[in-house]
Amino acid sequence: MESVLFSNNVRNDLPEILRQFQLSRLGVITDSNTFRDCYPLVKSVLPDHAVFSFPAGEINKHLGTCQDIWTWMTEEGFDRKALIINLGGGVTGDMGGFCAATYKRGIRFINLPTSLLSMVDASVGGKLGIDFKGFKNHIGVFTDPETVIVASEFLKTLPHAELRSGYAEIIKHGLIQDATYFSGLKPVEWESQVWDALIRKSVGIKKRVVEQDPKESGLRKILNFGHTIGHAFESFYLDSAKHLLHGEAIAIGMICEAWLSNRKSGLSADQLQAVTDFLLTVYGHFEVNSGDIESIVNLCLQDKKNVGATLNFSLLRAIGDCTYDIPCSVEEISEAVQFYQSISQKALKS
Repeated sequence: MESVLFSNNVRNDLPEILRQFQLSRLGVITDSNTFRDCYPLVKSVLPDHAVFSFPAGEINKHLGTCQDIWTWMTEEGFDRKALIINLGGGVTGDMGGFCAATYKRGIRFINLPTSLLSMVDASVGGKLGIDFKGFKNHIGVFTDPETVIVASEFLKTLPHAELRSGYAEIIKHGLIQDATYFSGLKPVEWESQVWDALIRKSVGIKKRVVEQDPKESGLRKILNFGHTIGHAFESFYLDSAKHLLHGEAIAIGMICEAWLSNRKSGLSADQLQAVTDFLLTVYGHFEVNSGDIESIVNLCLQDKKNVGATLNFSLLRAIGDCTYDIPCSVEEISEAVQFYQSISQKALKS
């Protein structure tokens, strides 16, 4: 399990951490946004290094970009004693870590997450991967970074939509493990919360789950609540004018899977209402065309939790109590998406 350092001053802490490594070369991987907004905050305190930057966006998280990264590593002469810093959000951490873990059978890397989403979710747990043929994280490995440095000062660089996207994973952590935590989260004026405290709490929840089940053979599956249907939405709309950020798609997925939880695992109608109201207040309602539902549901067939033709879900028994490996039929998934399609804030509050 990787170590996580919560930094109050990344310019002071990062050089101290790097001095602990004997390294032949240092590389920094960023996307175009973090190269512009975050790299300047640490550039001057880094020892001699090379930088690779790729165009920002989930749409670039594929083998073609990996080939460019591996070519860069090769041309820069990185050997097994080199070290990579993944400076960015979840896409950078997933893909940069995957490239490091597979280059020359694996070189060391550090994650320096810059988005709320990557701080509370993607940076912890050793999951690395890329999208393939339209399927989320279809190719990947489990490899832990040497360390993760969580510096909330990077949140100042985030657009409002990206901050809100990351908030979805914080909400999820409360829903699956801690009802008291969830009850203290804000659906209104959520931007005014103390992010340092929420990040520490959410990282703690995820680390405890992952430590009990590092390779996702059991309990760790609860971290996927909202993700089976959410990833299907994210993948379906990825290359369209209705593109969804990860957290926006997961919010939709959590509403759909809360509906399945009410039908399949005991979540009460009142708690389904509470979950739905909360998420709609934060994320609004995304219009789903009836003609898209079948294609969205079919994308769930490629989810990594499935066993053969059985579609397995992580569902809530109650807020703060999640179970896993609950089989759901294609028809039930379609009904869950239709439930989401049919609701609106006004209808729920009437």
